[in-house]
Amino acid sequence: MSANGKDIEASVPLNNEKEYSAEDELQELERDLGAPAALPTPTSARQNAQPVRLSAATIIPIWIVLSSTVIIYNNYLYNTLGFEFPVFLVTWHLTFAAIGTRILQRTTHLLDGAKDIHMSKDMFVRSILPIGLLFSGSLILSNKAYLHLTVSFIQMLKAFNPVAILLISFVFRIQEPNRRLLAIVCMISGGVSLASYGELRFDTFGFIIQALAVCFEASRLVMIQVLLHGMKMDPLVSLHYYAPVCALINLIVLPFTEGWAPFEHLYRIGPVILFSNAAVAFLLNVAAVFLISAGSGLVLTLAGVFKDILLISGSVLIFGAEVAPLQVFGYSVALGGLIMFKTTGGK
Repeated sequence: MSANGKDIEASVPLNNEKEYSAEDELQELERDLGAPAALPTPTSARQNAQPVRLSAATIIPIWIVLSSTVIIYNNYLYNTLGFEFPVFLVTWHLTFAAIGTRILQRTTHLLDGAKDIHMSKDMFVRSILPIGLLFSGSLILSNKAYLHLTVSFIQMLKAFNPVAILLISFVFRIQEPNRRLLAIVCMISGGVSLASYGELRFDTFGFIIQALAVCFEASRLVMIQVLLHGMKMDPLVSLHYYAPVCALINLIVLPFTEGWAPFEHLYRIGPVILFSNAAVAFLLNVAAVFLISAGSGLVLTLAGVFKDILLISGSVLIFGAEVAPLQVFGYSVALGGLIMFKTTGGK
């Protein structure tokens, strides 16, 4: 979890009457362009008034640094320290987040938005639980992909997220296709295909895992639009509800996937790295609360694109990943489609 944690997001507006806001833009950024280690949030989120606000010039660099750090830190744990247990790491991050949001709820005003949400048993069973299952699947799969693919290639594949969301929306008739959207789908798909074809260390199993992670995440976002339409959840409020549910789901899965092995290898990382890794992922979600109200949708989109380019460059410099010219071209095409998608409101 950070495990995946991704990750922020609102994705495509799934009906023609809904306006595409800066908050929606921001939430999409983290999932579509962003970190496996940040936690996703419901699409219709709107920022509640906060006692403290930071300017875009202040919070955007902080968000970029935290988001990039989460991804690089997780990759360091998996591939450099050899701690190859994504289910355990996701579970630990979610547990940390569940505790952290409850501490903030009692000591700050950052989670005041939770007071406006009336969580009934029926809502929990029909909405929170199924979305939580998709969330857990997305987090685990996206983190497991780091054991097989490079950071740079995974970031390129994440550009396909909006396409997956649109395709699911088309299939279930939540949104009607039009020429603009179909052109964007073709542009992003073609760019990602070129980036995949040019990958020098292509791993079929890793590619399938990341593709499944994209499907889980896209399904989760569409389900949020359908089941939680109109609910006001900022990133921390969303995390407050989903983190304990997903942590429990992962605890049930852990014995059947990684068993006791993660605990036998904790010596490889130690308590300082374990705590700091989860803390950085959690701070990313705190930064998202301030980021949502800090700038326009276009500014946030460009910040996400810049962050992604930095991540790919950092992957080459820090981890020695190889990026072919064809990948650079393909990813540039995909980013062009992604920017078109977001600046036109996904319509």
